[in-house]
Amino acid sequence: MTDSDRKPDEHQFATVRNPRLRLLIPLVVAIAFLMEQLDATIITTAIPDMARSLGTTPLRMNLAVTTYVLTLAVFIPVSGWFADRFGARRIFVLSLVVFTIGSCLCGVADSFAMLVATRALQGFGGAMMTPVGRLILLRSFPRDQFFTAMIYMSLPALVGPVIGPLLGGVITTYASWRWIFYINIPFGCAGILLALRYVEEIRGDKRVRFDFPGFLMVGAGVALLQYGIENVGRPTIPTPAIIAVLIAAALFLLAFIRYARKVAAPAVDLTLFRLRSFRIGTLAGGLARIGMNGVPYLLPLMLQVGFGMSPVMSGSLTFVTSFGALAIRPISTRLLRTLGFDRLLFWSALLGAAVIAGFALIGPDTPYWVIALYIAFFGLLRSAQFMTSNTLSYAEMPSDKLSRATSLGGVLQQLTVSFGVSLSAMLLGLLTTEGAPLTTARFHEVFLLMAIIPLLALPGFRFLKPEDGMEVSGHRRAAKDG
Repeated sequence: MTDSDRKPDEHQFATVRNPRLRLLIPLVVAIAFLMEQLDATIITTAIPDMARSLGTTPLRMNLAVTTYVLTLAVFIPVSGWFADRFGARRIFVLSLVVFTIGSCLCGVADSFAMLVATRALQGFGGAMMTPVGRLILLRSFPRDQFFTAMIYMSLPALVGPVIGPLLGGVITTYASWRWIFYINIPFGCAGILLALRYVEEIRGDKRVRFDFPGFLMVGAGVALLQYGIENVGRPTIPTPAIIAVLIAAALFLLAFIRYARKVAAPAVDLTLFRLRSFRIGTLAGGLARIGMNGVPYLLPLMLQVGFGMSPVMSGSLTFVTSFGALAIRPISTRLLRTLGFDRLLFWSALLGAAVIAGFALIGPDTPYWVIALYIAFFGLLRSAQFMTSNTLSYAEMPSDKLSRATSLGGVLQQLTVSFGVSLSAMLLGLLTTEGAPLTTARFHEVFLLMAIIPLLALPGFRFLKPEDGMEVSGHRRAAKDG
């Protein structure tokens, strides 16, 4: 048996054999994560220029955004099966190739139809990159280094949505919208070469058959749910149609839940929720994410529409979130070891809710340096919450179930982003009288309402025990209490 054919439990971790890989493997995966996260948001500020260039309307251009996100939603659930069947490195490299080719084709698109088709190709590559990249990280590090791996994995996901609109605006202003896509090509090529050189091939159980009926049900259900959520906040179809889409999504997902009970290896393994750490990390952590994911949407709007800032100034201030995310990294391991998963998740969600509500105290007269510091503090708390809940989800997951767990976790994380943005947009619409201009007061009200959502996660975090994830956190409060 060669090293490349060994199961996850039968090999010494790559980062243990070669300490250099503790930086190189996360770097490879981070490249993929950052590209995928950037491309979900980077074209939003370039839509007017792209519409003029391709001879369509800005409203229709939203389809280019939606197509990418929907393709992600459809194919993320089955990424784990492909990784087990064909090898995680092979699928990861293939996804980078597809994503890079898709980016190149997006850049040369000479029609709206071609752009939509190539965005779907990008989305297919992105759908495989994210969960398979997470799987590679988890299989490359021993359990006591999971949190370090998750820090590297989470930073691009935290920075991407913030820097995307700003970078898109700068590129569109000073170059061409086509460079929004061309910029992925050197990163994609670097990621491919580094993955081939430094990522080892580890397969799962190749005997599991692909659950095609389950894939159709989950894919249709998640895609319709994603599409319905998107339209709640930014409607492109009538309200009755949105309701019909959401009902259809619910029916498909309910049908899959019934179907999954009768199948040995369903497309999505719902039995993973029986593990407390995964259940709380994904579901309670998901609630906290929804509330915090609304801020990157609301904040730039408030700064520009409510305060009258320029897009560049607004983007510069919101980008400060990234500094908060980076600032937590040097102390994050110590915090987790000291507090444990239960306390760190509880307090980061509680403080996060307070900070979201605190945005209602910021006004047009607030000094820019105060706004910047406050945004950086929010970024710190958001990063602590996201990294910790991510790590908890896989802290006690058996190695043979990691591929299925990363697929299911990837779907739920994708939906929390859409829920956060769409719920924020919906509340903003409901609180604003039709025809009336958006005012700072309306944004303040929405921030206060969104602050409630992380509070809903607190009861879930209270179900955690001090010993949960001890092997990963290094926390020893349970032993002391005993």
